[in-house]
Amino acid sequence: MSRKFLSGDEAFAYGVRLSKPDVISAYPITPQTVVVEKLSDFVEDGSLKSNFIHVESEHSALSCAMGVSAAGSRAFTATSSQGLLYMAECLVYASGGRFPIVMMNANRSTALPWNIYGDQRDSLALLDSGWIQAYAKDGQEALDLALLSFYIAEHKKVQTPFMVNLDGFVLTHTYEVVDVPEQEKADEFLPAFETDNRFDFKHPVNMAFSAGPETNTYFKFKEHQGLLNVPEVVKEAEERFEKIFGRKYSGLVEKYLCDDADFVIVTLGSISGLVSQIVDELRAKGKKAGLLRIRYMRPFPVNEIAQALQGVKAAAVLEKDISFGAEGTVFTNVNSALKKTGLTLPVCNYIGGLGGKDISPDEIHQIFEELERLGDNGSSSSPIHFLGIPQEEHNLGGKK
Repeated sequence: MSRKFLSGDEAFAYGVRLSKPDVISAYPITPQTVVVEKLSDFVEDGSLKSNFIHVESEHSALSCAMGVSAAGSRAFTATSSQGLLYMAECLVYASGGRFPIVMMNANRSTALPWNIYGDQRDSLALLDSGWIQAYAKDGQEALDLALLSFYIAEHKKVQTPFMVNLDGFVLTHTYEVVDVPEQEKADEFLPAFETDNRFDFKHPVNMAFSAGPETNTYFKFKEHQGLLNVPEVVKEAEERFEKIFGRKYSGLVEKYLCDDADFVIVTLGSISGLVSQIVDELRAKGKKAGLLRIRYMRPFPVNEIAQALQGVKAAAVLEKDISFGAEGTVFTNVNSALKKTGLTLPVCNYIGGLGGKDISPDEIHQIFEELERLGDNGSSSSPIHFLGIPQEEHNLGGKK
């Protein structure tokens, strides 16, 4: 194992190199471009034996990856923001076709207004596309998720494409020391690509066919079942990963000081690092704060969230997303999980970081202060808060 000073993009590229994709279909878009640039360097210097195809668009990048997978080879691509939205048609083709492609998405705000900085509206807008979705918190997890995502996506119980999300600029372009495993250990962890879902001249199969009303539901049910099998395979993959590499991950969620917490912030991605620092500060003052980081948005960790929030007085969902005219998408999913499991507690929604706006330590402190008031009052609901916009300016009641 070697230690390198890498950006999140570079760390992920090293993880992809260790995974040995047969084909990389590449189209540049900020802030993802560094990933495919680095992979092209690896192919050029011979450290990665792979076919690097520079296609003419993001739509073509994913179309190419589907063709590669259908031919029986390991495929990788990467994108961001408008590029991910341009791929939307192909996303449902890939999941419906059960092609275990891995794609890295650099989370970035979507237009208009035009903006190259990071929020999570791009990937969260496509939760229903049938892909596994995971969110990294730092460069080390980014590298490790590259390896883990191929293992999980290609597992016979899953056979589902996997989107790994890195916060744009905050993670993709921030440098830190990362442990890069040896290729021999990566080969021990990740089996060679193998699939029955491929073209075969000796045993012909029908792929990408039409299915009418009589049979369509069956295929959608099987697609759904593949995602429901993911938690079991994540557990298997992470146990195998820890045994080989010595690093341990926590499944679909990560709990930080939640076991005895009175007040918890639920979030995903790199902002969890700042929240954990504030949790430490509050704990030092005797306040029982906690953090629940959602690592996987699909499949959604319903039971894990309910278990983590059991006994909590109040919780907040902090997210870099808004479903316009409703609420934050993560908040909707968390609320649904609590309803399904019969857990009742005040939960409020904070929208922040849109267009890359910084979320400050003071704002995290203010969220915990609001949670204390909610817990003391026994309130069952709270309005949506847009960080950085005065509450009196919120147009949440339909008035101009």
